[in-house]
Amino acid sequence: MPRHPITLSLRRLLIGGLLMLGAWANAAPPAGLEQLARDWLQPAIDQAMAQDGGMPLRAEVVMGNLDSRLRLAPCQAIEPYLPPGTKLWGRSRIGLRCTDGVARWNVYVPVTIKAFGPAWVLKAPVAAGETLTQDQAELTEVDWASHPSPVLATPERWVGQTTAYALSPGQTLRENMVRAQTAFEAGSPVKVVSGGSGFAVSVMGQAISEGRVGESARVRLPSGKVVNGVVRPDQTVELAM
Repeated sequence: MPRHPITLSLRRLLIGGLLMLGAWANAAPPAGLEQLARDWLQPAIDQAMAQDGGMPLRAEVVMGNLDSRLRLAPCQAIEPYLPPGTKLWGRSRIGLRCTDGVARWNVYVPVTIKAFGPAWVLKAPVAAGETLTQDQAELTEVDWASHPSPVLATPERWVGQTTAYALSPGQTLRENMVRAQTAFEAGSPVKVVSGGSGFAVSVMGQAISEGRVGESARVRLPSGKVVNGVVRPDQTVELAM
C-alpha cells in the first residue's frame, strides 16, 4: 500500500529536525505534554491536507490521555517524534522525550487521526464475485483512515470490477474488496497484439497465467517464447513496443 500524505509530511518535518523547546523548568504535567504533542502534530496535518492534487480531505485529531498521576523530572527541551514503524493515519502515537534534563525520559501520547472525504458506499448487499455497477453505491463522506486499505475514490477504479468477497450495505469501497474481471483462464488460447506507427501485428498464443483486465499476463507464443502483456477487455494481450 502507498504511503499516505500525512506520514510523508511528518517525516519531512522529522528530517528537518523539528525540536520543540519550551519553558519546562518544572515537572511537566500530562496535560501539558498532550498539548505539546498536539501543537507539533497540527502543522504537519495542515500541510498534508493542503497539498495540491490530493483529494479534499478534512482531518480530525483525537488525542489520547496520559496517566493523570504521571510526574516527570524537570526538562528544558522536549522533543516530539514519530516512533519508528508507526504512521499517523488512523490509530497511532506520538513520542515525547526529554533531551535536556536532570533525567532522560520518554513517553507516548496515543492519537487517532481521522481523514474525512468523499467516497463510494454500498447501498445494498453484494455477493462475492459479482460485477459492480455504479448504481450499487452512492457518494458520501467517510473516514478514509478507518481501514488500512486505500479508498477507491473514483468510479473508474471499481465499476466493472468483481468483488473479492461478499460485501454489506454501508461498506466503503476499498482496494482490497475488488478484483479485475477475468478475461481468460490459464491454458486458454489468447490473441497477442502489438503495433507501432503505421503497423500492427497479432499472433495466437497460449495463456500461462490467468488474465485479468488491466493486469499483466504471461503468454507462450508458437515459437516457445514467453511474453508479458496487458490484458484488454476484448480478451487480447497487448505487448508494449
